Amino acid sequence: MKRIGLLSDTHHYIDEIILDHFKDCDEIWHIGDFGTIDIADKIIAVKPLKGVYGNIDGNDIRSIYPEQLVFMCEEVKVMLRHIGGYPPKYNPETKKEILTHKPQLFISGHSHILKIMYDEKLQCLHMNPGAAGKQGWHKVRTIIRFTIDGKDIKDCEVIEL
Repeated sequence: MKRIGLLSDTHHYIDEIILDHFKDCDEIWHIGDFGTIDIADKIIAVKPLKGVYGNIDGNDIRSIYPEQLVFMCEEVKVMLRHIGGYPPKYNPETKKEILTHKPQLFISGHSHILKIMYDEKLQCLHMNPGAAGKQGWHKVRTIIRFTIDGKDIKDCEVIEL
């Protein structure tokens, strides 16, 4: 069983409250637009980090984190990608990658809009944690905590900061 802390779009800003919400998590997943490598370093100092780069990220982030990450967590295939869209409005490149990799969980960021929805056609749960940073048009900063236990994705909590 793995407890995951999920965030995106920090845009150069992460505060202690976020890390406090993730203190009982096994891993933190950042879905791009870190802002600087300092954000990744602050997370790594407290928990293991998986991440992808976003459109605002420079070479400091892009040299470490890929555009897309596909991996197994427990018995769930996961795909992370900053710009992806959502069911059924995926961008063309993302739709191609989803059809190729067939993840059970697809996570994107970029829009600053929190979404958790199931794509019946592709048999895939989609999550977008919204935006955890202060920069952007969103009015409420959001993050997500959830658990992957074998094949089950459960105990999902949306946290408004």
